[in-house]
Amino acid sequence: MSKPFNTSIDDNGIAEMILDHPPVNAFDSAGWFAIAAEIDALGADDAVRVIVIGAAGKGFCAGVDIKELAAEPTKIVDVNKGNYETFRAIHRNPKPVIVALHSFVLGGGIGMAGAADILVCSDCARFGVPEIDRGAMGGGAHLQRMFPVQKVRYMYFTGEFIDAAEAYRLGAVERVVPLDELLPTARDIAAKIAAKSPAMVKLAKEALTGIEDGNLEDKYRWEQGFTLEAYTMGDSQESRDAFVQKRDAKFD
Repeated sequence: MSKPFNTSIDDNGIAEMILDHPPVNAFDSAGWFAIAAEIDALGADDAVRVIVIGAAGKGFCAGVDIKELAAEPTKIVDVNKGNYETFRAIHRNPKPVIVALHSFVLGGGIGMAGAADILVCSDCARFGVPEIDRGAMGGGAHLQRMFPVQKVRYMYFTGEFIDAAEAYRLGAVERVVPLDELLPTARDIAAKIAAKSPAMVKLAKEALTGIEDGNLEDKYRWEQGFTLEAYTMGDSQESRDAFVQKRDAKFD
């Protein structure tokens, strides 16, 4: 995979990463590692004060490349690690990270959103965790950072989506705007933060992360263990095969 994103830094210290891997921004293991490395590099760059992550194309992110896993199930170890590093790079980044979401926000997209400091979304955004239907686990820890426990479980067990208005009602999203206003809105928020003392903002992020309930990265690692367990089961393989072959899964 070629570099699945484009990055720029403006004169105000606002770094912008735009995910760009058609058709649906679903990334293989190498893609996830590349995204994580870029976010880490932006966090370590003294010229950067705030990071904005958005996406080109049909939607924000459809998660992992299921076709890679269907062809080579052992790649789940690399995919898990790439996901972990990406979400950690956002959540533990010394700079505030604003994520701008549109259309579908699935799987790994949920992880990125749930790891972020601030979320804005377009009115067409939809959030979902179809992991059970893909024969995997993961995403619950980050989803639970956005939504209440029972809502997370309903979404997880049913695979049903919630829309932007519901995400805003539940408090996860700072603003819901028309699609053409999405990135400008994220940039406006970033500019307000970039105008503050970088040293004070860095301290603030470290302090706020430190007082969160539990350790997000440890929780996600716990979930990933169940993904590996799922991959030893026939139902998981059948789920992935059915998805790739565009048919209904059949379970004994």
